[in-house]
Amino acid sequence: MRTAWYVALGSGLGGAVRLLLGGWVQDRFGGSFPVGTLIVNISGSLLLGFLLHYALETPAMGPDLRALLTTGICGGYTTFSTFSYETVRLVEDGEYRRAALYTVLSVGLALLATACGIVLARELIVLRRRW
Repeated sequence: MRTAWYVALGSGLGGAVRLLLGGWVQDRFGGSFPVGTLIVNISGSLLLGFLLHYALETPAMGPDLRALLTTGICGGYTTFSTFSYETVRLVEDGEYRRAALYTVLSVGLALLATACGIVLARELIVLRRRW
């Protein structure tokens, strides 16, 4: 039950950061393209890739901290359901090219960001072992 509370806390924090960062980015770029959600999904993928790989390859994080950071914060932060809704809305509005671009960028960059997060975690593990 304790882990569930960590996840709940992390979800709240992640959701608040998503709201603030996504809104800030969208305000800066403007327009109808959902760049705020795109940035949140890419950065969330990078963070999740890093955290999970690091947590699973080192004894640095116990199960509660791992749940707080990954299922909680990253789960509350990333916005796949928002991405799906925004994509459907673009299609309904006849913005087929924007919908396709958004889908390709979201999925492609999220996969790339996740892989980069794993690489960063591997590098950090190597550096820690040298110390």
